[in-house]
Amino acid sequence: MTGACRLRVEMRPEPARQNRDTKGGNRGVTMNAATREQDKTAAPNVRINIRSVDMDKPRAWLAAGFEDFRQATSVSLAYGMFWVGLSIAITAGAFTLGLWHWLLPLIAGFMFLGPLVAVGSYGISRAIEAGRVPNLGDAFGAWKGHAGQLAMMGVMMMIFFLAWIRLATLLFALFFGLEAPNPETLYSSLLTTPDGLIMLAVGTAIGGVLAFGAFTISVVAIPTLMDQDLTFMEGIEASIRSVAKNFRPMLLWAAILTGCVLVGVMTFYIGLALILPVLGHASWHAYEDLVRIEPLEKLES
Repeated sequence: MTGACRLRVEMRPEPARQNRDTKGGNRGVTMNAATREQDKTAAPNVRINIRSVDMDKPRAWLAAGFEDFRQATSVSLAYGMFWVGLSIAITAGAFTLGLWHWLLPLIAGFMFLGPLVAVGSYGISRAIEAGRVPNLGDAFGAWKGHAGQLAMMGVMMMIFFLAWIRLATLLFALFFGLEAPNPETLYSSLLTTPDGLIMLAVGTAIGGVLAFGAFTISVVAIPTLMDQDLTFMEGIEASIRSVAKNFRPMLLWAAILTGCVLVGVMTFYIGLALILPVLGHASWHAYEDLVRIEPLEKLES
């Protein structure tokens, strides 16, 4: 986008809240889906302001995510089960092909692709806000309106994922050599030998840095791109500024996301059928609390 229709991202002090949920819940949405759609049609010149949030907001986002899941249980659960089935299929394929030793880095790498997985949950939450009954089309077709920019974000997240896989491979070779490990001894070696424990510590540190980098560029970028006419670079800028302005709450939110996904994986993926949709819905509400869209005409008047 160029010229008068280009969107600008600015950091401004938190304005007075508008259009809060009339039920008095924890949603804290500044503009509902219908209002944003009207604003985009009537006033294409808009400014995206990044808002400040408190440390209690991550809990409010989770509560809003559970509420959306409650309102669209069947659709959200079906969407979550799709990803559970895909995860089980990938795991089975890895064992069948003798690539089981790739499972640990692949599971850890899910942190880089999770924001893209959540796009369907964003679509369900947006349908609820618009007063519609969500269906699977809202979930699996959520990317269609802005497929090009979302695809570019997908490329960015894939770069993080491939960088992690490469680093994990090099780290494993450094500690265990180039030969495929023995499945009967690998995991015991990781947990009971000095080399294994050091490798886990170093790998966790490297993965954590990469994962937080991916989180920083995507936490509001992907829902923003799905919801607004922005370029992927403008979405990334909005996301980075959201994290910079609200570092402590966003660090807590990143920890919550990571912990919940790990719990889901530890249930042999079954728990992800609930966890993934709830976290996706919650992330949509995080976006709405952090990003405020205002017409330039309104600001200049």
